[in-house]
Amino acid sequence: METVAHQARFAALTTAITRRLPFGLSEVVAPSLLGYLLINLCTFFLDLGLLGLFHGTLRWPIPAAVTLSYGTASVVSYVLNRVLNFRSHEDLGRQFPVYVAVSASNYLIFVLGLTDLLSAVGVYYELSRVLAACCEAVYLYCMMRWVVFRDTGATASAPAAAGEASPADPVPPAEPVPPAEPVSPAGSPDAV
Repeated sequence: METVAHQARFAALTTAITRRLPFGLSEVVAPSLLGYLLINLCTFFLDLGLLGLFHGTLRWPIPAAVTLSYGTASVVSYVLNRVLNFRSHEDLGRQFPVYVAVSASNYLIFVLGLTDLLSAVGVYYELSRVLAACCEAVYLYCMMRWVVFRDTGATASAPAAAGEASPADPVPPAEPVPPAEPVSPAGSPDAV
């Protein structure tokens, strides 16, 4: 029951923040995108902290340090996004292998590939990881939203149009005010 309360609070927070975004962003930023960014920002700092520990302190080779730090942060991200952000109820036996495949492709293309490439050309390893993370953020959100957590498609949609309820909105929209009945000049409602 406590998980449900945490889910509701997280959903209410992301929805409230997205509804207050300036410059028309509230119309295009989905609460799930904001939730993904909040969760993955935290797990990215976990990733960087572990990378600093494994490579900077323990002097492990970049591929080993990146692999272990990314793998740890990736599992934490999956659990938090599944439970809090996308609120998925898909069978773990079907969903987690899809997430592993997405993470493996992300790892090979952006995390290890781009990080190693940038480090090889002389970019500091932590900056290399930050640049790779910007690329992977777009890729991972799209894959989580439309592939991994596809059972929650409505949950991750953009904010609903005015007056239209969306499963992503934990707080129902304000009830539309019905139009006032026309009033005749004598002050009594017209019979139509």
